[in-house]
Amino acid sequence: MRRWLLPEAIEDVLPTEAWQVESLRRRLLDELRRHGYEYVIPPLLEYVESLLIGSGRDLDLRTFKLVDQLSGRTMGIRADIAPQVARIDAHLLNRKGVTRLCYCGSVLHTLPAGLTATRQPMQIGAELYGHGGSEADAEMLRLLALVLQLSGVVATRIDIGHVGVFRALAGHAGVDADQAQDLFGALQSKDQPSLRELVAGLAEPYRSALLLLPDCYGGMEALENATMRLPRLPEIIQAIAELRAVAGAVTDLPVSFDLADLRGLHYHSGLVFAAYCADYPGAIALGGRYDKVGKAFGRSRAATGFSLDLRELARLAVYPKDNQAILAPCLKVGEDGASLRAMIDELRAKGEIVIEELPDHDAAEWVEAGCDRYLVHRNGRWEIDTF
Repeated sequence: MRRWLLPEAIEDVLPTEAWQVESLRRRLLDELRRHGYEYVIPPLLEYVESLLIGSGRDLDLRTFKLVDQLSGRTMGIRADIAPQVARIDAHLLNRKGVTRLCYCGSVLHTLPAGLTATRQPMQIGAELYGHGGSEADAEMLRLLALVLQLSGVVATRIDIGHVGVFRALAGHAGVDADQAQDLFGALQSKDQPSLRELVAGLAEPYRSALLLLPDCYGGMEALENATMRLPRLPEIIQAIAELRAVAGAVTDLPVSFDLADLRGLHYHSGLVFAAYCADYPGAIALGGRYDKVGKAFGRSRAATGFSLDLRELARLAVYPKDNQAILAPCLKVGEDGASLRAMIDELRAKGEIVIEELPDHDAAEWVEAGCDRYLVHRNGRWEIDTF
């Protein structure tokens, strides 16, 4: 085995992609700051008791675990930054009012999400704490659309759903935790045969209602369908009202409804959403409300947010074509370099990349290093020429 081989689904980020990711990161974080979102950097690993608290089983299987040699306790490498940010809001900042936070960093997954996915995504996201109304959810949807727009990516649709509908049906049907997890998974994957099998023994009207959820998809007609055909449970009435309120606040966005597009059974508490765009096979961004997570850290807080993989977004983003580098000549000992240094400083101040030549390397090597132009001294002044 070659020692330099990396583990499966773990890879280096090479110069072109690395610069695209970094430039996009700066652009998006600057925009989030202009919207009042403060930047936080949680640690890469924590004790699992803290890292997984409030997330149920949703993160447990995705989290790498190891033993801390200082304390002997089990630690985890984060698979999701959002719970860490909830801990910061609830336990460290401890503010009474609304808090807006953003973040960006690598996470690690035990298994890739798909055949071509990496196990080390770079997660960027925004979270809003302290407001439980639909205004906060609408702000998240608008902010997500803006993040995609700044990247040159158009959201073709944003599906919104509500875990409260499923929870109400499962709770009133009397299903246990394991069965609820199986039902939740079948709905999320749109696995109709498995769904029919799982609800076969449930009482009406809950059996028919669960089978109906995948059909509650589309525009406002999906909510009308749900209103007319789902049981008139208080939780369902409230969930549909919340969906209407949020959709009514973002009529300029390509919002649709999907009551079976669920995720985070133990994590999310209300509205959930997923953004989709052309030329990408799945959701490019995920988000939703998770009001109960802060309680696990000693302080219950209304919370909503979204996150996405910055590397995946960078692959879809539009970048202006930049000039390559300019090669500045290597001066011989004793030559006056003041005018050359002034020229180099001037070019760099304008945003040009200037690479200073080192001796004993030919032009082909500098072209390989990214130079497409070079400085030459003619008629008493420095000029730029092309290779």
